[in-house]
Amino acid sequence: MAEALAGAWRRLSFEGRAAAVGSVLLVVSTFGPFSWVEAAIVLTGLSVLFGLRQRAVGKSFHLPAADGTLIAAAGGWAALLIAARLFDRPLGQNLLALACAAILVAAGARERARQPAEDETAVVPPHRSSTEAAPAQAPTEKLPPRRT
Repeated sequence: MAEALAGAWRRLSFEGRAAAVGSVLLVVSTFGPFSWVEAAIVLTGLSVLFGLRQRAVGKSFHLPAADGTLIAAAGGWAALLIAARLFDRPLGQNLLALACAAILVAAGARERARQPAEDETAVVPPHRSSTEAAPAQAPTEKLPPRRT
């Protein structure tokens, strides 16, 4: 288990490692009084870690946005949750949690800049029916408009 995690860690990019550290620290920052807000923060941190591990071991799956975009969104979501409990927890714990959320946002933004979404890199050929043949060359003369 430790060998597999070490191998996955080595395969992560710098941004992925920063997101992993930010996620672990985000989970650690929830220790203390526990409510649904802390449960949502833990779930957010663990989901980022799970996604990073799956990518590091080579699992292929499609997400609605780029990995970096989702990591940054997870950091923003965690920051909103932390702000909701700002006055219910000690200041130091809130600052640690906000710093961890900022690490996630920054790592996600850098990952997004480094690697675009799968949908943005895919080249989709134009749609043709099965009976329609591709034109051999572009027409050389302009045809008059069709009248219907």
